[in-house]
Amino acid sequence: MPEAASASFSARAGTILGVHWPARARNARLIRAEAALRYAIPALLSTFLACLVGIAALHIRSQRDEIVAAAATEIEVFTRAAAATRPGDQGDLRSLTTEAAARNGRRLILISAEERILAAHPPLDRDTTSLAGLLGDSEALTTFGERLGATELAPTDGEPLIAAMHRLPDGRRIAVVQTLEPLLRGWHTRTRDQVVLIGASALVIIGVGLAYGLQSRRAEGADRVCEQIRQRLDIALGRGGCGLWDWDIPRGRIYWSNSMYALLGYQREHEYLSFGEVNALVHPDDGDLYSLARGLAANQTVVDHAFRMRGADGAYVWLRTRAEVVPDSADGGHHLVGIAIDVSEQHHLAESSATADMRLRDAIEAISEAFVLWDTTNRLVLCNSKFRHLHALNPEDAQPGRRYGEVMGRGVLPQVRRELPETGAATARTFEAELADGRWLQISERRTKDGGYVSVGTDITSLKRHQEQLVASERELIETVKDLKRSRRTLELQTQQLADLAERYLDQKAAAESASQAKSDFLANMSHELRTPLNAVIGFADVMANEVFGPLGSPRYAEYCRDIGESGHYLLSVIDDILNMSRIEAHRVRLNPREIDAEAALGGALKLVAEAARAKSLEISVDLSPGMRLLADERALHQVLVNLLQNAVKFTPPEGRVLVRGRTASGFTHLFVEDTGIGIPKSVLPRLGQPFVQVETNMTRSHKGSGLGLAIARSMAELHGGSLRLRSEVNVGTIVLVRLPAPAPQRLPAIAESGGRQQAVSALREASGATPRLRREAQPVA
Repeated sequence: MPEAASASFSARAGTILGVHWPARARNARLIRAEAALRYAIPALLSTFLACLVGIAALHIRSQRDEIVAAAATEIEVFTRAAAATRPGDQGDLRSLTTEAAARNGRRLILISAEERILAAHPPLDRDTTSLAGLLGDSEALTTFGERLGATELAPTDGEPLIAAMHRLPDGRRIAVVQTLEPLLRGWHTRTRDQVVLIGASALVIIGVGLAYGLQSRRAEGADRVCEQIRQRLDIALGRGGCGLWDWDIPRGRIYWSNSMYALLGYQREHEYLSFGEVNALVHPDDGDLYSLARGLAANQTVVDHAFRMRGADGAYVWLRTRAEVVPDSADGGHHLVGIAIDVSEQHHLAESSATADMRLRDAIEAISEAFVLWDTTNRLVLCNSKFRHLHALNPEDAQPGRRYGEVMGRGVLPQVRRELPETGAATARTFEAELADGRWLQISERRTKDGGYVSVGTDITSLKRHQEQLVASERELIETVKDLKRSRRTLELQTQQLADLAERYLDQKAAAESASQAKSDFLANMSHELRTPLNAVIGFADVMANEVFGPLGSPRYAEYCRDIGESGHYLLSVIDDILNMSRIEAHRVRLNPREIDAEAALGGALKLVAEAARAKSLEISVDLSPGMRLLADERALHQVLVNLLQNAVKFTPPEGRVLVRGRTASGFTHLFVEDTGIGIPKSVLPRLGQPFVQVETNMTRSHKGSGLGLAIARSMAELHGGSLRLRSEVNVGTIVLVRLPAPAPQRLPAIAESGGRQQAVSALREASGATPRLRREAQPVA
């Protein structure tokens, strides 16, 4: 089946829904060139007319030039001859020319050496005494004389003329002047005739061009009208789900409209389809076109046939074709012309209705109730086997279409025991009936909208038995209620006891919190008390190590002083950590979050660990997102970064690597501190991040530390509304993630209003959705 892009231009312009235009059908090549010819022919006619006028103008001009050139030659010869006779007066001049030449405008003039006219034939006016007065400014003729020859002059106040001059031996000169008007009289006549002939030809050519243009425009308008008709018919057919057929029976070719192609999902490639192509699309179970052709041969003139045709997607479409044989007056043949309507939906609907009807009958037969439906004339429409069994009817007795009295007269009616009242249903009734075998039925009858009624009989034998059981259960329920009342009094007593226990729990909790607060206050006070003497020890150790007041003696004293200073600094850092931790637990930490450049903050922290990293030959790499900003307190962020970097450098063996990465995601900034250190065992991860908890035990400790660095970092991150997470694997490395809120306009006003208090931190944490607890994951390092 064709599946090309679209129909060709000739197919669309040469036919209108299958009807050929005879003139266009015989000149297919001309049709293809028609668009170009519509513009080319007027252009050719215009070009031809312009060329004709140009050639005629050139020819007329050349004729005049030939006449002037012949006259100039004749005058030159005549002037030489007149100069050879050496005339002396006017009588001599008269003898040199004829009367006919004089009448044609030829004049001989004898000029003196002083440029005065001595004689002329025919005579001149008395006012004309010089050649300049006759010829105007003729300096060239006066100067060059016979060397100039005969030349054409155009006086400003006279007719064009040809003049020639020759010098006589005595200094005089003789000139011959010939006016052009008598010479060009015949040329003017021929020119007028040629102009008339060319004008008539131009009118004919213009008329032909206008006629062709009007005819082309009319043809183009007819094309547009035909195309509009074709498009509107295609749209109407397409909207109606129809397709046009035109079967040329003698030639065995079939035309489909565009809507027919769209109906089956194909695209037009050729104007006509062959008989075999269309017949191959018909479903084999629905006959073929050959049988239809035989029926048409048997004087069948009308066709009404439903069949299936294969679409472009391989699925079959149900079509109903209605057509009639129409004689073609052009060629004497016959065409089968009609439409094909898509009836797939109706066919599927009929199948669905039949299937639904069958399913409805099966469902009615499968239900446990007796069901019967009567129409408006009390005739049986449908019933199931339970209904027949209830009334002791045979299938022959309960045939659809029989009247109510005829059906029920052959059956047995159950004994009605009680009729139940119906509220708001005047056309419905419900009653209970007892069967002979002791079973009970509840029969409900309802009127349908069309005037019939439906009856459903439900077996309520078990319901009746349950009613008897409910009476016995009611007595048991009364006894149970009495037991519940006794249990209620017992529960009230237990509730009072639980209230007392809760009050004791609150008192103990308050005591524990007071003890924790006292511990924090004690640590803070002790830290302050230890810092003063420790600063003195560190200061004096530095003075002795630098030998400010003179040498110490043995070199070992200097080494001991350095050890004292390092131990003092270490002890001072431990005390600072304890003091910071006590401040955090006592809620005395005041934050001042603001926007901080991540690269600058990280650079300040890296300076403090650079010396220790160089001592262990560690590689520290930084990978931050461009222009990354943080929302944090500058001092607190510095402490978090320093603690994490110190841990990474401390627990990474020599020649190791430490990587700091920064990314922004979902309104938060993530800082990753990765190392290739000793890792953290899974058993320690749940406790890591609590105060004084370390990876190494007291027996196996090889690194110094108070165990507060990670706890402080975690607490600071949570105070910012963020979190701290760990992922580690032993002998592989550790990854620490610090999650902080990203700078956002809605977060800054809350921080500025609270002034960095704990309430603002809690609000920031709740707004960001951060969890206040440390999340630890014992997973392999990615």
